Amino acid sequence: MRADEPHQDVQALLDQLAALDVFPLSQYPVDVAREVSTKFRSDSDGPAVGDVTDRSIPGPGGDIPVRVYRPDGDGPFPTLIYFHGGGWVIGGLDSHDVLCRHLTNAVEAVVASVDYRLAPEHPFPAAVEDAYAATEWAAANPEEFGSDGRLAVAGDSAGGTLSAVVSLLARDRDGPALAHQGLIYPATSADDDWPSREENAEGYFLSETDMDWFGEQYFESDIAAANPYAFPLNACDLSGLPPATVLTAGFDPLRDEGTAYAERLAAAGVPVEQYNYDDMIHGFVGMLAPPADLDSAHEAVADLAADLRSSFEG
Repeated sequence: MRADEPHQDVQALLDQLAALDVFPLSQYPVDVAREVSTKFRSDSDGPAVGDVTDRSIPGPGGDIPVRVYRPDGDGPFPTLIYFHGGGWVIGGLDSHDVLCRHLTNAVEAVVASVDYRLAPEHPFPAAVEDAYAATEWAAANPEEFGSDGRLAVAGDSAGGTLSAVVSLLARDRDGPALAHQGLIYPATSADDDWPSREENAEGYFLSETDMDWFGEQYFESDIAAANPYAFPLNACDLSGLPPATVLTAGFDPLRDEGTAYAERLAAAGVPVEQYNYDDMIHGFVGMLAPPADLDSAHEAVADLAADLRSSFEG
């Protein structure tokens, strides 16, 4: 599941990051880590979409900021709720703006990007509560997004975890009917003995050191990390969940647990498509514009979008 070496464009990016000597993020206080992460955001505005609106919706800890992207056309459209990555500690609406624009056009759906509460200020389960509340609100108020009522969730990394967890919660609480769950290199397990964690522990953008640090910020105890709404591989039963797309990368420490979750879903009778990009690193799907504009990122967006459209149409 891993190529002999990263794609040459990825390796060039890794070499540049190594020369800057600013990683791992865990060497900084949280506020500095957030500032450092923003410096590696593309300056591109991303592709044009029909409309972009910042608004807020009610949440369990106060209003939740949401950025709503609408495609061209009159609609109504299906709605995709998107949860950004960043280890539940960094990231936000701006960090994933380019990716959300691409998804809006590729899926032909309203994309609502959710700025859930971050740790350590708001540890688990705050992010989960916000993610589920946003999904429930979207389902109950489709007219607010110009939606036809069809609803799916997606996210990358920590956001992929939240997408899987929201899907579990929707099933367990008899909540919103979800057409699909898009899981881009999700963290699905609290275990640290996956072979991909050892293979890709250092030198491939997301390090094992940073993963441990993110977990320390997010979880206040090992008991919390054992909760199935923290890591979905903890769940005993995965049946009855919406169809899933699972994207993994060969040089990603999270590769094997993403694969394991896809296999558990399939074994439970959930329709699953897994795409493994064997010469890519964690975070590659967001590399859609200079200075890192990867063909594989565009391919991954197209793969996920095709699955989402199929589920919306089905």
